[in-house]
Amino acid sequence: MVEAPAWRSAVPRVEEVVRRAAAAAFEEAGEDGSVPGGVTVLLTDDRAIKRLNGDHRGKVKPTNVLSFPALHPGMPGDVALALGTVRREARAAGRSVMAHLSHLVAHGVLHLAGHDHLHAGEARRMERAEARIMRRLALPNPWRGVA
Repeated sequence: MVEAPAWRSAVPRVEEVVRRAAAAAFEEAGEDGSVPGGVTVLLTDDRAIKRLNGDHRGKVKPTNVLSFPALHPGMPGDVALALGTVRREARAAGRSVMAHLSHLVAHGVLHLAGHDHLHAGEARRMERAEARIMRRLALPNPWRGVA
């Protein structure tokens, strides 16, 4: 769902990019992606993400991606991404907005599939899963060169 139209100029064929990244993440998580209703991905702006982050996590600031588990069993949940933050992070890391978006969609979907990064071991497993997803998408490993 493209709420902020600027996503379409920032990432050509943005809906296709999101679908491919989500499908690759579901595949990595051992799911076929055919969960009833599918995952909803909201492409929005920093203002909306700041509001969502404040309402749901008590952090009144924008963030790159938020994942929301499903309210109903059998549904994967929702993922929301903020264009301004994603664009700034991509620029700072020397990556394309498309590659960073793909990584963050995968990251959000992995959260919905039960992955987390609160502890070092969990974080390392999640990073390896994200690297495999990016390889599957023929995109650069977002963790290469990160200390």
